[in-house]
Amino acid sequence: MTESAAITHDLLTGLINRKTFHDMFDKALEKSKNSNEPLSLAFIDIDHFLKLNDTYGHSGGDDVLVALAEILREKAGENDIICRYGGDEFAILFPSTEREQVFLLVEEIRASAAAQTILLSKSDQKIQGISISAGIACAPIDGCLKSEIMRKADQALYRAKLTGRGKVRLAYDERMVPKTSHYTQTQLERLSKLAGERQAGEAELLREALDDLISKYGVNEIER
Repeated sequence: MTESAAITHDLLTGLINRKTFHDMFDKALEKSKNSNEPLSLAFIDIDHFLKLNDTYGHSGGDDVLVALAEILREKAGENDIICRYGGDEFAILFPSTEREQVFLLVEEIRASAAAQTILLSKSDQKIQGISISAGIACAPIDGCLKSEIMRKADQALYRAKLTGRGKVRLAYDERMVPKTSHYTQTQLERLSKLAGERQAGEAELLREALDDLISKYGVNEIER
């Protein structure tokens, strides 16, 4: 890998890294808005990855990451954007693709990973099957903001993990629970101004802020 590629790509898998992914996400979302075409996002996570590392060592875990990256390359389209998002999590952007189409493709990825036999590079052991969970969201049906699309894809992934792993889940319309809340007049005025500037709903921005708070204290974290 060249020095310039090392800045934009993950050294282990050769996929683009998180920073590059976010840059490409911004451009793809802007193009989606201008063309009135959908943009889908899938978060994919390896189940019980810590246990894999404990059982087969970090080199075994690396072999699994490389094998899954190859499956993603094989199954994704030439215009799809594949990223090693961090650790054992991957992200794929699907331009001009509805989320139902993406669901079928990611389900195909899940089945292919589950059937994969991995020969470990530093031992004569084999790992039979990679269990993955995935969450999918799509602009504009699930939101127009990048943060909203990412939040809904992440929550769909969280539901896939929570309901037994080895599953693919779509984002869904969230049930809003009324709460008695107290905000200052200044806060409400600033919120209204920000919503106008971002061309987003005030509720979207409040949900984003609440999710940031929840993430800060690790409430969303579950065993990987």
